[in-house]
Amino acid sequence: MEKITKAIIPVAGWGTRRLPITKIIEKSMLPVGNRPLVDYSVQELIEAGVKDIYMIVSNVEPCQVRAYYNDNLALNLYLKERGKEDRLEKAKTIPDDVKIHYIAQDPSQKYGTAIPVALAAEEYNLDEPVFVFMGDDFIWNPGGESSVETLLKSVKSASESALIGITSPKEALLNGGALTIEDEKIVKITEKPSPEQVTGIASVSKYIISPSLMKEIVEYVHANDFGPLDQEYMITDPFLTYIEKGGVFRAAKTSGQYLDGGTLEGWVHANNVVCGK
Repeated sequence: MEKITKAIIPVAGWGTRRLPITKIIEKSMLPVGNRPLVDYSVQELIEAGVKDIYMIVSNVEPCQVRAYYNDNLALNLYLKERGKEDRLEKAKTIPDDVKIHYIAQDPSQKYGTAIPVALAAEEYNLDEPVFVFMGDDFIWNPGGESSVETLLKSVKSASESALIGITSPKEALLNGGALTIEDEKIVKITEKPSPEQVTGIASVSKYIISPSLMKEIVEYVHANDFGPLDQEYMITDPFLTYIEKGGVFRAAKTSGQYLDGGTLEGWVHANNVVCGK
């Protein structure tokens, strides 16, 4: 399969599980070590050859994610004037040949993991395989195979889709979708499973989305009109439709460690792991 050069990263949520700190710091910008949470996925994707990143951000200004990935001209001038040119490289967060495209999402409107993916697909007419990495978790595997590499190895052609599968820890298994796999293909995804339903591999939010699956996601968003107190627009719903129609969806088991910054406990654990404590 040819290299995938496009990726979607949703980061528009309010992060209500992390209140009160998320009143002033976007959840994806919470620090893990010396970098924001979302940057672990961004840098992994860039290292794998991704050139276009579609970042779905909140329409509430100022946008901290955008500020982080833009050049800070005042900071650059300060470093030059103070003879600290050696720190300019650290202040530059993405290479010149990578473009981040920002799409504003109103967090008070339609809600759920399918919405930002559909927004990016329609805004930029995406009709090729893309990565979709949610912005509040990542796979930590220094010196080993990245989640991007694991995903790419699992698919046989551009018409197939894939997700990262994990076997631990227990909290992550309960938060992810429990997978039923037959003949190396996913045949069922149980969203937010009960403890007794978690018997093997669970999914985490790192995907390769094929063009046909992207079409299912867009159609699902348009075909439903859930109110704010109804169900979320879960991306696993069109996943299941895609599977039922014969789409090939593979589970790529990672050898890395799943780290989640969406909860206080997960964020503390991620910092301890990354900082070697």
